[in-house]
Amino acid sequence: MALLPNSAAVTTVALFILSTSYPGTIAFAPASPSRTFERRASSVLSPFMSVGDDGEDAPPPAGSASSGQPGVAAETLAEATDALNAVGWGGGDIVTAAELTSDDPFVRDIDESIRAEMGVGLDGLLNPAKVVNLERDLYNLRSELAVRTGMGATDVVGLSTAECDGGGGGEEAEKLRMNISKKEASLGIERRSVFRGWLKNIFLGQAALSLVVSAVMVTNPGALFGGFDWFETYSFDQPIRVLGFWWWWLFIVPSLRSRRPSGAEKRALDIAFLGTPLISLALPAVTKDCAIIWVANLAVVAGSYAFAFTTEDEDGGNGDDNQPKWLKFIYSSLDFGSGKERGTRK
Repeated sequence: MALLPNSAAVTTVALFILSTSYPGTIAFAPASPSRTFERRASSVLSPFMSVGDDGEDAPPPAGSASSGQPGVAAETLAEATDALNAVGWGGGDIVTAAELTSDDPFVRDIDESIRAEMGVGLDGLLNPAKVVNLERDLYNLRSELAVRTGMGATDVVGLSTAECDGGGGGEEAEKLRMNISKKEASLGIERRSVFRGWLKNIFLGQAALSLVVSAVMVTNPGALFGGFDWFETYSFDQPIRVLGFWWWWLFIVPSLRSRRPSGAEKRALDIAFLGTPLISLALPAVTKDCAIIWVANLAVVAGSYAFAFTTEDEDGGNGDDNQPKWLKFIYSSLDFGSGKERGTRK
């Protein structure tokens, strides 16, 4: 299991910075790592069209030019819009995933059902964003199945697939049933994938181990790598010392953030994740002593914790309402991929 999936990329960035901050210590041209970003459907177009997590387009809606079936009456479409309104997806405009927050009835229903089933909410799952995506896709697919099998525009919230299937519907309806079946199987796995306490302890142990290793790297790298021929042959003493103070941003802070803390600790780690690279970039212009830079990173992390906990409101907040919009944007960007942008956390 890859605990830090982005570590290779950020290591490349750090080594590139090293080559510019300490010319001559490393002779290489860092390649720009290629990344493949999964792009899921972020819009809910209507109950008659959806794009699944697996990238498959749902069959064309009834009444489209390619379906060859009679058009859906205007009153039927109005009923479908009412069904969307009932789960918080209403309004004539396209609703993106970013607009789904923890206050939406649709997301609240998911959270409540998972709490009843597993004893934890969406935040307690390994992939909360995927759960919301799958539930949304199943809502769309079941709504379309109901229309194609003669049940009309039905509010499918809380209904099983069998209750949304009027039977028949031809080849297109059968494709919908197969797609629904695949998504239901995937959803069942994701709903049972709980972020257990032991996994959080692994991340905490990883952070502690990284702290010790990085301290040795900046003070005596030969103790770790002196037995390797390449260490002396290619003069890796200084590069490893530099990588040692970058360890804060590459591994220590990300390991702590991977535990998904909340409240003041989350704010502290967000600040530390933004502050440690700034220190690591700026201080080499002042001092070449890597141990001093490592201690400065330690001070930034400790100061972040002190600031976050001393400024925490009595109700557990950190004065988010008083922050400028650009700062809120930066903090929300740090949460991308964690489920918050999909509405699983507010």
